[in-house]
Amino acid sequence: MRVELFDFELPTDRIALRPARPRDAARMLCIAGEAIGDYMVRDLPSLLRAGDVLVFNDTRVIPAQLEGRRGRSVDGPQSGPGPKIGATLHKRAGPREWWAFVRNARRVRVGDAIDFGHGVTASLVEKGDDGALLLSFHGDEPVELLLDRAGSMPLPPYIASKRATDEADAQDYQTMFADQPGAVAAPTAALHFTPALLGALDAAGIARVTLTLHVGAGTFLPVKADDTNDHRMHAEWGRIDPATADRLNTARANGGRIIAVGTTSLRLLESACGEDGLVHPFEGDTAIFITPGYRFKAIDGLMTNFHLPKSTLFMLVSALMGLDTMQAAYAHAIAQGYRFYSYGDSSLLLPQPAK
Repeated sequence: MRVELFDFELPTDRIALRPARPRDAARMLCIAGEAIGDYMVRDLPSLLRAGDVLVFNDTRVIPAQLEGRRGRSVDGPQSGPGPKIGATLHKRAGPREWWAFVRNARRVRVGDAIDFGHGVTASLVEKGDDGALLLSFHGDEPVELLLDRAGSMPLPPYIASKRATDEADAQDYQTMFADQPGAVAAPTAALHFTPALLGALDAAGIARVTLTLHVGAGTFLPVKADDTNDHRMHAEWGRIDPATADRLNTARANGGRIIAVGTTSLRLLESACGEDGLVHPFEGDTAIFITPGYRFKAIDGLMTNFHLPKSTLFMLVSALMGLDTMQAAYAHAIAQGYRFYSYGDSSLLLPQPAK
């Protein structure tokens, strides 16, 4: 499909720079089939039914944004400080190796060292075909400790370009389910949940499970191709354990709906699901790219934030609900003042059952 079909005009003042407080005070647009309704996130228990299962991503965002300077160059000694280098880690490749998107990458060659300050240095090992660079961190300390010293929270570019990261983001950009370190972007649909909302869901008989998908920085990359067939997704690592797969399959067999909280949960569930509609245990990489025409097997609904024009995520929700329906829903959201993107409002997408 032509990528331009997924475009829409979004006023810049609709981009949320801070989350709603409390988190479940965010607005939520419910699209059920072609019907559209305006709600609050705290209304979620009334929009689901007993026996449904919410699937959360328990990945934890790491301080993956690094700023430094090139040190020793393979070209020989240099006078004065080296050029500034910015790195955003996006996928782990080994105990001390991470693939990263690097600003000013043309100034770094294989074998060069980069000094990120605070005693944290890394060498460039390889340049990938997709523009990413493989960095190997020096020393014996776990890389997680090095990032805690030298790294910062990697806010999305549409927020970072408008304000600096601050102490509030350390809490605001983590979900209450965050447990497994490794993401460089938050699974933002779950940012809306609070203990009070979970209590209300429990009382309504709505279950929940967790899986892990370490979200990479590739989620923010624009689609540069003119046709969706020519776009390449970056792989992300995920895991669904056997007990979780069993719970999901049992719930669905008993008539419950599987509602993914976030596109990351949805993509991993669909990656782990067989043609028989059963979710299987999964551990490994997924680069699934969902566009209109895809047949969903694992999920019956999706809770997600509002996405960027011409993004892979807007393509995904259009695959679930229909492009015309989502264009109309987004036009409604814009007209009604909904807040967009990572810190913005939410939507609940419930497609009509297949006939």
